[in-house]
Amino acid sequence: MDQLRTPLYQAVKDHAEKRHISLHVPGHKNGELLRKEDLFYQMLSMDVTELSNLDDLHYPEGAILEAEKLLSDAYRSKQSFFLVNGSTVGNLAMMMATLEEGDTVFIQRNSHKSILNGIELTRAKPILLGPELVEEWGIAGGVSLATVREAYSLYPDCKAIILTYPNYYGNTYELKEIIEFAHDQGIPVLIDEAHGAHFIGGEFFPPSALELGADVVVHSAHKTLPAMTMGSYLHVNSAYVSGEKINHFLRILQSSSPSYPIMVSLDVARKYIASYTTEDAQYLKELIAHFKEELSGIKQIKVLDYPNGLGDPLKLTLQTQCRYTGYELQRLFEEQGIYTEMADPNHVLLVLPLLKKGISFPFDEIAMRIKAAMIDIIPEIRGSDYSYFRKKKISTIQEKKDSLVKEIPLQEAENYISAETIIPYPPGVPLLLRREKITKEDLEDITLLLNSGARFQGGEILTKGKVKVFL
Repeated sequence: MDQLRTPLYQAVKDHAEKRHISLHVPGHKNGELLRKEDLFYQMLSMDVTELSNLDDLHYPEGAILEAEKLLSDAYRSKQSFFLVNGSTVGNLAMMMATLEEGDTVFIQRNSHKSILNGIELTRAKPILLGPELVEEWGIAGGVSLATVREAYSLYPDCKAIILTYPNYYGNTYELKEIIEFAHDQGIPVLIDEAHGAHFIGGEFFPPSALELGADVVVHSAHKTLPAMTMGSYLHVNSAYVSGEKINHFLRILQSSSPSYPIMVSLDVARKYIASYTTEDAQYLKELIAHFKEELSGIKQIKVLDYPNGLGDPLKLTLQTQCRYTGYELQRLFEEQGIYTEMADPNHVLLVLPLLKKGISFPFDEIAMRIKAAMIDIIPEIRGSDYSYFRKKKISTIQEKKDSLVKEIPLQEAENYISAETIIPYPPGVPLLLRREKITKEDLEDITLLLNSGARFQGGEILTKGKVKVFL
């Protein structure tokens, strides 16, 4: 197929250029009501609806169908779908198409909250698989084959395995062996590869989970490809999971008024990565190497390298080497106009651009501004007190019905059952799950994050030094 084509973008562009009169939704009428809002007005010409010449995401027959076929061809899947509700809707759809109430499912403990929400919707029985520690970084990585094997020996009725690849920091792991083991048992492997949509771009990047044999893979195209926020992909490549069933749940879960600007951006983003060349990758590789070299001269931070080279070069993690936490460094960078993806108590995470040859990016200026932010700070070697990875290798959550809820002081909560899910955001990985037993390490993590300036989703009373528990 001709990967340089963008059928949906072209159809919407042609429609906009003809300047038809709108007597349909949306209410801005091709932007006419907001003509004075210059920047916004320019965006609205492509914000259309399911007109006869623009196809229908839920029952595609024309431009959207062709665009999704091009997507499937680019990623070498059996079937691919555009998602306008983010990777969240893809994760929910793949789980609902695979799991029934009461099914046993293995889930990576450091999964995104949407995976845990999927458990609540499907009413499946989750077996939580603890990740391995990335030692030098002090963060949670991927699940090991040994952990999967042990879990299967304990729960041979497992119906699916759901893993995250890569993690938020870009670390990858030996996923192929896990997939092969699962398939030997007749178990599908579903992958939240939100941060790996660009992995098909060549050998400079890790192999995609699709290439490694995963059954269903979800990509946040907007994270590393030039797609609009919420624009994502779902790919099916399985003998175990029905694409028709996934499509059924996508029709239920996705908006009945899908955003054409998002869909158009997905079409353009697919073209961008499908046409990514070896020369593009070499150009980017040289720029990143130079940037890392510049940052390596700053003594107050350490540029981390992936163990055994297993990681995404578009993610760059800086470890604090001074008295400031990662959150504090992030704020210092922002004072210099540098806005980063995420911080934790010990790190700041940068997401680098997927540049093609000839596209410039101000790497030298970024390095200069980071140096300026650190100029008066004394270097200092720090240890890591973060215990996010100190979870049991195999665990479950309480199955009994919820009881009375009480607010108690954090320092008294050890061994109680949590009545809320507590999620540091970003990265959106739950630190503590609802109906999970609270450990001493959980309380240490929560306290450390609170003292470091982390933001949370859930745990509204944490700032008061309290947590909700079941009695």
